[in-house]
Amino acid sequence: MEKKKNKYLSNKTFVIFGILAIIICLVAILAPQICGDVDPTKGSLADSIMEPCAEHPFGTDKLGRDIFARVIYGARSSLSSTLILVAVILVVGTFLGILAGYFGGWVDAVIMRISDMMIAFPGLVLAIAVAGILGPSMRNAVIAISLVSWPKYARLARSLVMKIRHTDFVAAAIVTGSKTPYMLWKYMFPNTVTTLVITAATDIGSMMMELAALSFLGFGAKPPTPEWGQMLNEGRSFIQTAPWMMLYPGLAIFITVVVFNMLGDSLRDILDPRNE
Repeated sequence: MEKKKNKYLSNKTFVIFGILAIIICLVAILAPQICGDVDPTKGSLADSIMEPCAEHPFGTDKLGRDIFARVIYGARSSLSSTLILVAVILVVGTFLGILAGYFGGWVDAVIMRISDMMIAFPGLVLAIAVAGILGPSMRNAVIAISLVSWPKYARLARSLVMKIRHTDFVAAAIVTGSKTPYMLWKYMFPNTVTTLVITAATDIGSMMMELAALSFLGFGAKPPTPEWGQMLNEGRSFIQTAPWMMLYPGLAIFITVVVFNMLGDSLRDILDPRNE
């Protein structure tokens, strides 16, 4: 009898980009060990705008801070904020979508009308407005993007719940006395979680780009915190004289976004029932 292959390990794309994603996460976790005694927030004006060399592999910025250390430590800020953001919109959007799809009526109308209001505005523009009101910080940037991103998950969860809401097995469970919390947890949530987790995995890259955009515009991380979007903003004035100030944080964003986008796409392919 032929042994069944593991569908995750047999997908080469998932394995390769899964390993790369783990490496990126380890870089963020082990930043102090990788950088040693180099402080990413402190520099010396005597070492400002130095080209990449043996002592400073990625060069230094206008304040003499080591860009290599700032890129490595920036992985902590950028990656952790992105994962928190994705988790927040996944939980909030799924919860509201399940409620809307299960109860219908005025609950569905209220949640969906609020969702329509959010979707009516360009997402990033509304996020900038919210972040501008709350003030610049990574926490406020996460809140701002969360407020404009949850409708996507709520609508998806609602549509998935509505597919099974009026099926015979759900009706039978209600007739036999199953309580609403049990129905939501036992029947509604399991039928939505796989699709929504895949969606969240594919959104990690785009959410990182949005956070970096807010930081680039001055609504995210505040100096001297190392964060890739903010580093791009600091380096844009020196694009001709010191291009390494934008090159390395830009490459960090590009590589991380590509890795997580490819990881999400491969995960979607693995879990797609049509591929089984």
